[in-house]
Amino acid sequence: MATEILNIKGLTNKQFVEKYAKPGCIGLVGADNVIDNSIKKAQKFITADGKFSLWSHAFMFSGIRQDGQWWIIESDLEFYKKQTRLGVQENRAEKYFDMKAVPNMAILDFGLNEKEQNKIITEGLNLVSSKTQYSISELVGVLFNFKNKADREGVNKLAKDNSLFCSAMVQHCYNKINISLADKVSLKNLAPEDIAATKRSHTQYRIVRK
Repeated sequence: MATEILNIKGLTNKQFVEKYAKPGCIGLVGADNVIDNSIKKAQKFITADGKFSLWSHAFMFSGIRQDGQWWIIESDLEFYKKQTRLGVQENRAEKYFDMKAVPNMAILDFGLNEKEQNKIITEGLNLVSSKTQYSISELVGVLFNFKNKADREGVNKLAKDNSLFCSAMVQHCYNKINISLADKVSLKNLAPEDIAATKRSHTQYRIVRK
């Protein structure tokens, strides 16, 4: 299976997910807000062309539930009606259907079989159950290491136990099926851009509006 990147046009984010998502696929988004734009900007040190990354967040699709909705597993900071959730959680994919708020979206399909899908989704649910946290300090450590490739192969000096930020959570789950998304980047230095640029064979569907 060779890598193929397909640029999709004419679909809403909802239609895009409904057409291309499969259980176990990786999702990437490039949201348009202050925090996400800062993350995209910081990744310019690791993009192939030195420009800002298109991507600010990574997650996994877990499947369609009884409610008829696509659900995802992600590690995120979520603020809703004065409540805060910080860590690995399940959400409906509709969280990212607003095309103005989320102009860029990608789905990475590695051609997983049902057994592989079940392994990574099960691990994601284990992280939800164990209340694995989202560490802001780890994210800061990632940003500090962007300029030095040697540092990215090593340990994130701000790493914490029982904590995984978004792209590290995805890699942690994919480790269960022995898929490394970026061989020369350690788990807790992995960024959304590293996933988008993975050399592992896959089909990558993209909608890029900004």
